[in-house]
Amino acid sequence: MTNKLEAGQIIEGKVTGIQPYGAFVSVDEETQGLVHISEITHGYVKDINEHLSVGDEVKVKVINVDEERNKVSLSIRATEEAPKANTEKPKKQAASTESNDTAGFNTLKDKLQEWIKQSENK
Repeated sequence: MTNKLEAGQIIEGKVTGIQPYGAFVSVDEETQGLVHISEITHGYVKDINEHLSVGDEVKVKVINVDEERNKVSLSIRATEEAPKANTEKPKKQAASTESNDTAGFNTLKDKLQEWIKQSENK
């Protein structure tokens, strides 16, 4: 069955089935492997059906071949370039040196004084 497949190979396959945990991909007439949901694409995948459909032609990388169990683990994600991480840190706003009575918690402070007066009147 899997004599010609080796870990690290990149091959073409066809999606033959989709389950909540992954997609089954046929790589030839005899061999079918599983692309686990975590190996569909970079990032979080909530629903595989948003990324793949039965009959789709996909490029997969062989991750593992288990001869004893007759299982082949595949990855679509490993054939794609990872998105570049945003290495820029967000710029912090400069703190205002002006005193502004309507900014921040000043409104709450004013409201607190009003509430204290209301409770004293009761």
